[in-house]
Amino acid sequence: MQKEVGALTREEAGAELAFLARRLQELDEAYHTADAPLVSDAEYDTLRRRNEAIEARFPDLIQKNSPSFRVGGKLAAGFKKVKHSIPMLSLSNVFSKEEVIDFVDRIKRFLGLPAEAQIEFVAEPKIDGLSFSAVYKNGVFVQGATRGDGSVGEDITENLKTISQLPKRLQKDGDLFAPMPSFLDVRGEVYMSKADFLVLNEQQKESHKKEFANPRNAAAGSLRQLDASITAERRLSLFAYAVGRMSGVSFQTHWEFLQALKKWGFPVNPLIRKCQNVDEMLSFFEELTEKRASLPYDIDGIVYKVNDFALQERLGFITRSPRWATAHKFPAEKAITRLNKIRVQVGRTGALTPVADVEPVNVGGVIVRHATLHNADEIERKDIREGDTVVIQRAGDVIPQIVSVDLSKRSLDSQPFIFPSRCPVCGAHVERTEEDAITYCTAGLSCPAQVVEGLKHFVSKNALDIDGLGDKNIEQFFEWGWVKNPVDLFYLEEKYGPLLRQENGWGNKSADNLFEAINHVRQGVDLDRFIFALGIREVGEMTARLLARQFGSWDALMKAMQAEEATELLMHIEGVGPVMAMHIVDFFKEPDNVVLLHQLTTLIPIHPYQTIVQNQTPLTGKTVVFTGTLTTLTRAEAKQKAISMGAKVAGSVSTKTDYVIAGEEAGSKLKKATALGIQVLSEEEFHQMLDLS
Repeated sequence: MQKEVGALTREEAGAELAFLARRLQELDEAYHTADAPLVSDAEYDTLRRRNEAIEARFPDLIQKNSPSFRVGGKLAAGFKKVKHSIPMLSLSNVFSKEEVIDFVDRIKRFLGLPAEAQIEFVAEPKIDGLSFSAVYKNGVFVQGATRGDGSVGEDITENLKTISQLPKRLQKDGDLFAPMPSFLDVRGEVYMSKADFLVLNEQQKESHKKEFANPRNAAAGSLRQLDASITAERRLSLFAYAVGRMSGVSFQTHWEFLQALKKWGFPVNPLIRKCQNVDEMLSFFEELTEKRASLPYDIDGIVYKVNDFALQERLGFITRSPRWATAHKFPAEKAITRLNKIRVQVGRTGALTPVADVEPVNVGGVIVRHATLHNADEIERKDIREGDTVVIQRAGDVIPQIVSVDLSKRSLDSQPFIFPSRCPVCGAHVERTEEDAITYCTAGLSCPAQVVEGLKHFVSKNALDIDGLGDKNIEQFFEWGWVKNPVDLFYLEEKYGPLLRQENGWGNKSADNLFEAINHVRQGVDLDRFIFALGIREVGEMTARLLARQFGSWDALMKAMQAEEATELLMHIEGVGPVMAMHIVDFFKEPDNVVLLHQLTTLIPIHPYQTIVQNQTPLTGKTVVFTGTLTTLTRAEAKQKAISMGAKVAGSVSTKTDYVIAGEEAGSKLKKATALGIQVLSEEEFHQMLDLS
């Protein structure tokens, strides 16, 4: 059972914060970049709130890669990068009446207002879609972008142009003398209506293509197309709801700005309402909770914003979110059903994951047939058994979870579920890691399930992105003996004739498209995507990017990983811990892997990692370490600025360090830098270096 935050020791708190930083980073990348959430909104929010609670109790243990400093996810490959005029930040979340009251009270305390003071808010339905920025110069739409990582987004200008609701030129609503902004950065949400989602999925089904899980994923997948003509074929909608930077015209309140948006031709949600106090905010929340299911689009809560722009300016921001706004999330949707069977699946890393097969039940408009059980501890803690009557919870758009068991309906002959001591696929022994409570099959690549899941990962969207190689196709090719490792994929075209003779729907066109996609990869792949595709345990997209940035090329990475000091080299990279370093080194020193990697890299050119820097700067290619407390920038901001100038940011000082930027109360890192003769810069000198760029 998880300890209360107040009962944690410092050691336990530090270990859990490190785990939460890694886990939340993985979940952020899956949601924002891959449009493929791994957990429900409720589970994600629980993890983030747990992280915030531990950080509040142990502020000196806050991780360098804390999710509190992070917005959004990694940028998708293939898109040009767009720096936002003003960062597109995330919102904090509240889940109860008491938390809404506390949110308002905190604002009053910050502003020095009495408890009885009234602050006007604007309450807006929180659309479940993809955030966008649309920039207008002298009234003409010139650039569109996704949120990206909050500071830099993906250029989706041509894609946004295909959405008829977005004005290509600002309108004057019949008033020729109405003030018009010379520069306007409008923020909003692109979404797909429930009706259009059903039509799209029917089309996908008829074309034998993968269906989308929900309208949010459909909207995100449609908007983030390198070919804008595909976006044009989809029926997308949007609402505008905020401003980034604006010149040439000004407003006193957010409400006034929304009215101007409507006059300029933007669709603004008609349900938006002004609220004079907490009671009106909560009343609106209850009203929309009842209306939610009948709305033509998905919403997952309500956003409350301080209406007065001057007050917003005074309130400012807290790391990744504004003090003047928050999202009041709807409770998870639940239903009661029967648990028929507990199955244990084996993933690409060998992790054994239990899944519940339940009697199909409607949960919030979605028919649910399976639910996650997380791990053996979860089953034991909730005493979940086959045949039980269970409460299913669906919050968001991923596989639901079992909340509780109705013990009053349990049969007398019910037996506890025994977690397997051997792999359910290959029969090998399993082992359990104490740090993350996960059970692993020890067979490695001799386990068919791990091979198949590894192949699926290798060709997935954020890895090599080979279109046409869906999960079922990978399973089929493996079963036929055609593909047993990633190298076999590049000789699959030799099976062209036998493939067409299979009674599984393959025709000349689908086969040609598949082999064209595979041959496209032969032209080369970016280093970070290739590292991610290898499926190394603990290495997600962000870590793959860190490795690519640190070593620059495939040859340099391989040389470093074969060196005796490989673990030490990895430990110098900020964000790479001892366990992760061990898994990476083990992977690259495994003889079978070395052979496989040699074969792959003779088939696929690996493009060196390219840092996005406009020009050469004093920090280009330099390794930088930050230490002490910075007064003018957050640590995350400083690191991002250094990275944007082409630097590699390390977590520890070594002979390979070029600069140490020392803030107030710098400690051991500063002493080591001095001893090694490494150049130390003050925060002011670092700013001067930034200005040189």
